[in-house]
Amino acid sequence: MYYPVIRNNRNNWLDTAFNDFFDMDWTPRHVATAPAVNVKETEKAFTMEVAAPGLKKEFCKVNINNEGNLVVKIENKAEHEEKSCKDKGEQCHYIRREFSYTNYEQTYILPDEVNKEAISAKVEDGILSIELPKLAPEPEKKMDRTIEIG
Repeated sequence: MYYPVIRNNRNNWLDTAFNDFFDMDWTPRHVATAPAVNVKETEKAFTMEVAAPGLKKEFCKVNINNEGNLVVKIENKAEHEEKSCKDKGEQCHYIRREFSYTNYEQTYILPDEVNKEAISAKVEDGILSIELPKLAPEPEKKMDRTIEIG
């Protein structure tokens, strides 16, 4: 008897196409929960947006490694000491604290068309934006010559 394989109805062709470009399956993630990442493409550039609430510029490091891959690190230096707090002018203390700050590091394989010398990054409103400009297309070389027949 034949039993059909039940598959998720989600159309994942875009995920597959994107992961072929920015392949990251071979690199280990350093944390179990990673920030959400959006990638946009225009004619001139790709833009990656890494979302992390409370993200500050000094927590971020973006570089190109020896293999030419993009490495994004977010190192949040959380304070682990107990502190008293003020809530609406009154003294208080935490009974339970669940806010968690962890480190994140991810390596992305970049498409060949990215100009690695012109990559830039900025942090604004808890979003790390990485601009990945594309290389200018090389003009097609026109060649007019006679081929000698031997």
